[in-house]
Amino acid sequence: MRKIILLLLVVSAVFANDTINKYSLRVAYGKSTSSDLGNVLSWQIDSDTASLYSYNIDGGYLLASDFFDLPIDIYAKLGLSYYDEGVKANAYGVDTYIKAYYNLDFSKNRVRFGFGEGVSYTTKTLRTEEYAAQANNDNTSKFLNYLDISVDFDIGKLVHSQALSQTYVGFLIKHRSGIFGTINNVKHGGSNYNSIYLERKF
Repeated sequence: MRKIILLLLVVSAVFANDTINKYSLRVAYGKSTSSDLGNVLSWQIDSDTASLYSYNIDGGYLLASDFFDLPIDIYAKLGLSYYDEGVKANAYGVDTYIKAYYNLDFSKNRVRFGFGEGVSYTTKTLRTEEYAAQANNDNTSKFLNYLDISVDFDIGKLVHSQALSQTYVGFLIKHRSGIFGTINNVKHGGSNYNSIYLERKF
């Protein structure tokens, strides 16, 4: 993970410029939580005693900038994940989604609020999702709906570094669910991974 972050910082320096960049690359590290999405969003987060982790890399392509003349950028995204399942066999996952970023500029700094919607597939049922399903007498599924909710800030603008311009550090919620039974009859058997990440536009 450290090598990937170092590589991303090197890419940041090489591609530093003021142009509108079409691509993005994100690396993230997350830990599962037993809290549902509503509790996570209200910052009532319980630790998952199983200590399950995710490692993710996502690439994106800019579909629209200043959407409807608003400070909103729209990206098509594809992500690959590795899930550390502890005592069980580990899993891999693929996420594909459309994500909107609302850009808030103030005092020469930038904060982005992101919301992504799409689908997610894992090579096996995730352990944290099995726990949730058992607790609620629910079903599980490898294929589920995916939400990608984030907030970040531009490191380059914060520290006044051109080399780090358009490099973002932030907090991410990776959420898989059946949308209350809409997908594969999964009502409460989803998962949430609270993550930190580094993202670069280039």
